[in-house]
Amino acid sequence: MSDTTSDVCQDCGACCAHYRVSFYWGESDAHPGGTVPRRMTIPVTPHRIAMRGTEKSLARCIALEGEVGRHVGCTIYPLRSSTCREFAAYTPECDKARGAYGLAPLAEPALSP
Repeated sequence: MSDTTSDVCQDCGACCAHYRVSFYWGESDAHPGGTVPRRMTIPVTPHRIAMRGTEKSLARCIALEGEVGRHVGCTIYPLRSSTCREFAAYTPECDKARGAYGLAPLAEPALSP
């Protein structure tokens, strides 16, 4: 993630409060090599878990701090799941989550010469 992407994400957080964050159960710290704190997850299928709070219709990840659209942060950022690591700003999915909170789509950052 670039510094520009990191900055816009820390001022947003809409994806963390809009989508279910589910991933393979082996990413939990209950398993060797897993990092996501098990206490912050809930089972959704025999092989998948989700971040608590995102399994609800009004999703909000338990690890999200702050106010969506202002200043937010992930309390487990270095331990986050692959789903979170792979989610990208400046995509239709990002714009959809932002729109759900009344935020405008992100404009692509200008390339440096």
